[in-house]
Amino acid sequence: MYYFDSNKEIERMRAAGKRACDVLGEEQGCVNGCHAGLTFYNETEYGKGGKHEDQECFIVLEGNGMAIIGEEEFPIYPGLTMVAPAGVFHVFKRNADSIPVKIFWFHAAV
Repeated sequence: MYYFDSNKEIERMRAAGKRACDVLGEEQGCVNGCHAGLTFYNETEYGKGGKHEDQECFIVLEGNGMAIIGEEEFPIYPGLTMVAPAGVFHVFKRNADSIPVKIFWFHAAV
């Protein structure tokens, strides 16, 4: 079990082709659906997106892009915090002139 990770290790995981990195999950003692991590969005077009049975919080750490949560599309930028309620579709992309968008996400059981 590990309790901390460095940005260097996360960047190594990304360089190895991993798009998302788990930061907090069962290995660190989380229960009842608690789960957190980082996802890197390099795409300039929306992917398939997703929706979950629990709510999910997002914090944009790096990069600029766009998001769709539910029926609303809006710009995203470092420092922006968003929530996708349980069962609500969400998807992200980066702007063509931006570095990859790095988002911290957190699932909390309903």
